[in-house]
Amino acid sequence: METTATPQAQAVAPTRRGDEVELSVVMPCLNEADTLEACIRKAQDAIREHAISAEIIVADNGSTDGSIEIAERLGARVVAVAERGYGSALMGGIAAARGRFILMGDADNSYDFGELPKFLTSLRAGHDLVQGCRLPSGGGTISDGAMPLSHRWLGNPLFTQMVRTMFGAPIHDVYCGMRAFTKAHYERLDPRCTGMEFATEMVIRSAMLKSRIAEIPITLHRDGRKSHAPHLRTFRDGWRTLRFLLLYSPRWLFFTPGLLLMLLGAIGYALALPGVRIGHANLDAHTLLVSTLAILLGYQGVIFSVSTKVFGTRAGLLPDDPRMNRWFEFFTLERGIAAGAAMSALGLGLLGCAVWRWWSLDFGNLDYAKTMRWVIPGTLLTALGAQTVFSSFFISILGMKRKN
Repeated sequence: METTATPQAQAVAPTRRGDEVELSVVMPCLNEADTLEACIRKAQDAIREHAISAEIIVADNGSTDGSIEIAERLGARVVAVAERGYGSALMGGIAAARGRFILMGDADNSYDFGELPKFLTSLRAGHDLVQGCRLPSGGGTISDGAMPLSHRWLGNPLFTQMVRTMFGAPIHDVYCGMRAFTKAHYERLDPRCTGMEFATEMVIRSAMLKSRIAEIPITLHRDGRKSHAPHLRTFRDGWRTLRFLLLYSPRWLFFTPGLLLMLLGAIGYALALPGVRIGHANLDAHTLLVSTLAILLGYQGVIFSVSTKVFGTRAGLLPDDPRMNRWFEFFTLERGIAAGAAMSALGLGLLGCAVWRWWSLDFGNLDYAKTMRWVIPGTLLTALGAQTVFSSFFISILGMKRKN
């Protein structure tokens, strides 16, 4: 649902060149009567001063404190968004935007909408996403009391570094809520998150698509709300961000830990099979068992990584990966079955040797130090072979092309 401004309000609304709107300023709103008017007026002043063809949209998420009336009185376009959530509000506002460029910013007066011309200049220069930066590491400024110390020195830098490392995003402030982007780029991103992860998802997907990303230093001011506390919840939203980062990166969630476990298991086998002694420690069958566990868990992690990558690519959550395509040109279902069958056959052969040894002793007591060196590797290879066969079928099912 959308409400339009009264004739008096439209008289102070931003001017437009014909029917074309270059910039849409979108402000998510949930009971922001304390600060909404200041935000709208700052945006309007910047728009008039720089003669920008623009509109201001207040994406209202169910306000009951008069925020809607304030927005209408000032000539902003109010878009009612029924589904609760920061991301939902922004999605609703952006969907209704008429501008070729979009600038989003919170309506709590912590961001100065007078800085919007800097974002527009960068968009006009050809960037897809222009990210604001409040942290000094990216040239930004934080006013006294504007950001909790835990956010400034721990949470934000930590998650920003994770995004830089895991996804290669060239930014220094992943949480900054003031940013601008082209409408076409937003549609390519096809964001899915309806909560606070919306902003993080935008940066990650932009980095994955190798988009043109710029960063603009801005100033974060103290939150101007008086009637209620900020909507952000430190630990809840921090966990949701961490969860989202891991879910979007099968390599860091599954593949890297899996490969590390397999490497540790292989080292354990290399030491325990010949019975290497390190100091007073004699590495024997128990070491083989623990190493087997590490290899099995690691191998499962690698399988999860490949499965998640295939599903994410097919579902449009992850971009197409040429390396994955080349891998599947070689590793077909038939080759996977053959490799798995070969491993299982070798494993069963080792187990058969152990049974033969037991039979030769008339099924009496075995020398466990020797026979376990056949049984444990045999069990491992048999299990890995079965996993390879089953996962080859499963991944092939995930990778099946669907008709549009």
